[in-house]
Amino acid sequence: MPLIPRRPRSLVALLLLTAAVGPWASGCRRVVRPDLGQDRTVEAGVPVDLGSQREDATAVTWDFGDGSDAQTAPWVSHAFSRTGAYTVRALHEGEEVGRVQLTVVPRPVLRAVPASARTVMWLPELRGHVDRLMDFYARLVGPENARQAVEASPLLPLLFADLEGDAGTVVDADEGFGFFLLPDFDGVVTLLGITEPEAAMSAVASELERAGHGVMPRPDGSVTVEPAAGGPPMLLFEDRGYLYLAVPEGLEEPEDGEPRQAQVLAIPDAEVARQAVRGLTGPGLAEDPLLTELRPKVADGSVYLFSAQQPGAAEDTHPIRGFAASLAVMPERVDLDGFLSSTTPLFQGARAPASALLKDAELGPIAAAQISVPPEELARLVFGAPGSERRERVVASWRREGLDVEALLQSLRGDVVLRAYFDIPAFFRNFLRNKRPDPKGTLVVEAGLTASEPVRALVQKHLEDSPLRYTTQQEPDGTLFRTRIREQPVELRILPERASLLAGEVLDGRPRGDVGAELRERFGGEAFSTGHVSLMVDLGRLRADLRTAEKVPGVPSALLGATKALSGALLDRITPLDSGFLDFAPVEGGGRLKGRLSLRAEQEASR
Repeated sequence: MPLIPRRPRSLVALLLLTAAVGPWASGCRRVVRPDLGQDRTVEAGVPVDLGSQREDATAVTWDFGDGSDAQTAPWVSHAFSRTGAYTVRALHEGEEVGRVQLTVVPRPVLRAVPASARTVMWLPELRGHVDRLMDFYARLVGPENARQAVEASPLLPLLFADLEGDAGTVVDADEGFGFFLLPDFDGVVTLLGITEPEAAMSAVASELERAGHGVMPRPDGSVTVEPAAGGPPMLLFEDRGYLYLAVPEGLEEPEDGEPRQAQVLAIPDAEVARQAVRGLTGPGLAEDPLLTELRPKVADGSVYLFSAQQPGAAEDTHPIRGFAASLAVMPERVDLDGFLSSTTPLFQGARAPASALLKDAELGPIAAAQISVPPEELARLVFGAPGSERRERVVASWRREGLDVEALLQSLRGDVVLRAYFDIPAFFRNFLRNKRPDPKGTLVVEAGLTASEPVRALVQKHLEDSPLRYTTQQEPDGTLFRTRIREQPVELRILPERASLLAGEVLDGRPRGDVGAELRERFGGEAFSTGHVSLMVDLGRLRADLRTAEKVPGVPSALLGATKALSGALLDRITPLDSGFLDFAPVEGGGRLKGRLSLRAEQEASR
């Protein structure tokens, strides 16, 4: 059987040597393909790592596809300042050795807020929201006041100057703007999405310098800002597509005996805020569990607010977990929708008593307020919490006066209402007589009672000890006290189930009805119902009453039209507000807050 010859060892060694050094001998090097990863989505301003950090990695030229300068290195970290789709190519000696498609999207503002922040207010996106918000604010407070407010606010001058005419080159209109508070920094931090960090830093620093502040650039690229009015220094810095301005709280005057040195040691350090931002990883505040839970409970809006308890707060002493709210801004109104989260039912689950204070009252108030809560909660609000210094002080005062303390504490039923009425005839007559638009009207405050005698005794005692002149009249169903305060008549009736205070002219001749139902029809929802804390101002009704007055005793018909026009113009000049209301009520899991602020219609304003 023939033998198979063995391959010489020298031949094997030669082949291995050729494979190892062949490319070098021919003047070529084996290229290690750079690691570009899969096509993916990244956030604007956040650096993207490309390439390999292996020791044998080949240096390649990186073309990022965004117009920036190419870089040559085995590994690079590059941030895309603007949104869009970019093809990143790796080139070796002019030959493409790899590419990846990156889709750059706006970086959400909450991802730029440290997760440790417990209070934040933000606009998720500038485009389509800033102009609407500013237009509403300018109408509400006046263009000049709005301009001054913008100029005095951090980062806002840059925002509006850059976005004017949709020609933004520094501010990223697809990103957000906001303010947040940090537990370890005594101050507020403002942030704004940007596209050009250096240009944005320079623009804000110049604006601050023009405002008289001292501007001192630092080697690390941040800027220390010494306030013109004195106080702790601010810090301006950029991080991953957002511009930040950390503004410490100013020092208060030391109390008697407090050394100034102790205050100096307590000066807030804005560097704390920057370190919190620099240390931010992952989603920041965007995926906070409580925020994620509460956000769906409020309506969509232009501006949002979130506040939460500090981690570790005991639930038995701090049952309120947090609060979330949204503001929906429209051309002529702003709607508020908020939710307060609690680990235990508000008011310990106690129900507010049914109230009849609004069911039969004079219709047409221009302002109204209602508190409808469990009796013990109202006593806490009026007299202080049990065991508190205020409660103890009140109780001690009552005891010295010989009053029945326990009866007084238990005399409140839990419902209080306030109603304000405008007296159109008295206003017109006074306007013509004194040539001054002094408001005339009536204020009514009523409280439900479980017992009237303790309250009557308290009122009697206070009137006796006061310098006021008063009269007392016994009526079939209660006691009537009369006096005058600032030349206005005041009546206080103590009835078996309510105490009623009327300041101003008696409301004779006004139609009566269910004021709560009238207000719910006007503002919607369940405001001014049992268990609700509600507040409203209705200047739209006042304007309508002024405009539609036909015959006013004591005012000549020839002068009535001019008086109506002048008084309406004065009211419009004072405020463009049409109406506003707030309403809060306990619901499952916490409490619901609703509100609205409305301006008079543009066509009405132009009349």
